[in-house]
Parts: sequence; structure tokens; C-alpha cells
Amino acid sequence: MTDRRAQLAANLAQVEERIASACASAGRDREGVTLIVVTKTYPASDVRILHGLGVRHVAENRDQDAAPKAAACADLDLTWHFVGQLQTNKVRSVAGYADIVQSVDRVKLVTALSAAAEKDGRELGCLIQVALDAESGARGDRGGVAPDGVEELAAAVEAAQGLRLDGLMTVAPLAGPYAGRQRAAFDRLMEFSSRLRGNHPAANMVSAGMSADLEDAVAAGATHVRVGTAVLGVRPRLG
Repeated sequence: MTDRRAQLAANLAQVEERIASACASAGRDREGVTLIVVTKTYPASDVRILHGLGVRHVAENRDQDAAPKAAACADLDLTWHFVGQLQTNKVRSVAGYADIVQSVDRVKLVTALSAAAEKDGRELGCLIQVALDAESGARGDRGGVAPDGVEELAAAVEAAQGLRLDGLMTVAPLAGPYAGRQRAAFDRLMEFSSRLRGNHPAANMVSAGMSADLEDAVAAGATHVRVGTAVLGVRPRLG
């Protein structure tokens, strides 16, 4: 465990240095960027070590991994983000532990999340996932709604009981006009964020960037970056 703690501490320090450097280059305050460590495929013991190292935001993308892990770490002051494509039959479980769902991409999901949050007496933060590779009316290959569907979903979230509209999320697309152009993709997301805040001023969270492209996300103006491998390294999958 001591060796694992040392490894995670070293990796975390490198990522922090990258974020700080990117903020300095962009003329941004380091406090304006929140690091979310994506702990998918890694055990609850790693989450506990990360908490001891100061991490307060963690993310998961599969409910079957996340639910038991969140339960095992329920005594820790953590904000849990769900970042994977979410099926409605998993909503009841996810709403029990997630604080923020970053992958809202259809009205049916909004309705299900609202019902689950109300039943639990909780408020769930929601990010609209924007698919920059999706045509009008379609969903992206990695989830997400086409850009022209953002406002409709935002209005649905804002009107739903138990939900809070926090902002936007994207995953750099692998196809389409933004493939291989992460900075351009994140700049485009920021344009959508500015437009969204015109009607929903409190929805100022912008989640973008991962281990390979966090600098591009920070330069564009992202408020949250989602980093997994650069912190946790490469380990065998759970189960």
C-alpha cells in the first residue's frame, strides 16, 4: 500500500504541475480548474489513497463498478461524478451515489433522473453532454446530444424536480470535423457554454479534457478536467 501511495502521489504531482503550467500559459487562476480523477477500473483502496492525497472529485463510467465502490467510500467527503453513457435502467442506482451526472443527452434520461432524485430526496447536478460529431437530431458515437439539441435538454433539466443544470461536457470526438483537433473542439464547447449561460446563468461548469489533452481544455477555458491514466497508471480491469 505504501508503494501504491507513493506512485499515486508522484503521478498526481505531475498532473497538478501540468494543470498549473497550462493555467499559467492561459493567464488563468489555478483555482479556476477542478481536477476530477477518473477511477474507473481501479479499486476503492485507490480512491481512499487519493482522498488522503487531497483529491475530492472522482468519476466513474460504469454503474456496476461505481455503486459498490461509492458504498465502500461512503465515509469520505467526495463528490462523485458519473461520466459514462447512462441507460435508464441504471438511473435508480446511479442517483443513489452520484452528485453530478455529466452525460445527460436525452429527455428520457432527464425524466428518469428526476424521478430517482425525487424518490431519494436528493438534488443531482447535470451536465449536458455535447457530441461535436453528431448531426442534427442524432447522438454521438460516444454519447451526447447534437449541438442543436442542447437548449431543449437544458430547459428540460431546469424544469425537472430534483435536478440542477450545472453546464456542459464533451469528449473530444474521434470522427467528424473535430477529430484530432482537440483545442478547436474545446473552443467550440466554450462557445456553446457562453450561449447556454445567456439563458441559464448558473450553468457555468465546463467539463472537457482528459489525460492526453488537458492542456488544450484548460487553454480553451474548461472549469473541470477528467484525468484517469495519468494519475492512476495502467492496471488490470476490475472483474
